[in-house]
Amino acid sequence: MAIKRTSRGFKDISLSFLPHPVTNDLPVLLNERAITRSVRNIVETIPTEKYFDSLFGTDVRDSLFENFTNSTVTVLTDQIRTSINNYEPRVNNINLEVNGKPDLNAIEIVIFFDIVGLDVPTQSFSFIVEPTR
Repeated sequence: MAIKRTSRGFKDISLSFLPHPVTNDLPVLLNERAITRSVRNIVETIPTEKYFDSLFGTDVRDSLFENFTNSTVTVLTDQIRTSINNYEPRVNNINLEVNGKPDLNAIEIVIFFDIVGLDVPTQSFSFIVEPTR
């Protein structure tokens, strides 16, 4: 039987690297904010962008230049779920909503997940992928 572990907490630094105005220390992200930021970084990283791990990330941005169909939704959902499962062991019960906005050439993605070891409600975040030009 597997041992169930309970976490004591999670910490990460903010990637803005802006120092705290009073202490001049780097801001710290705690617990659910740290894990949510980690999941977001996994999804928004382009494969081959991370050195020595060319499989890290997703091709969400490349899907903007494809015709948006049901198979595009399936591919994006599978790719995001696989990347999160492979690189973020602190989350489970991942659910996704992928909504195409072909008139705006954009894709809206909403990710729901539970954090393992923390007694917090289901976390979610959403973002819209759109071309920069």
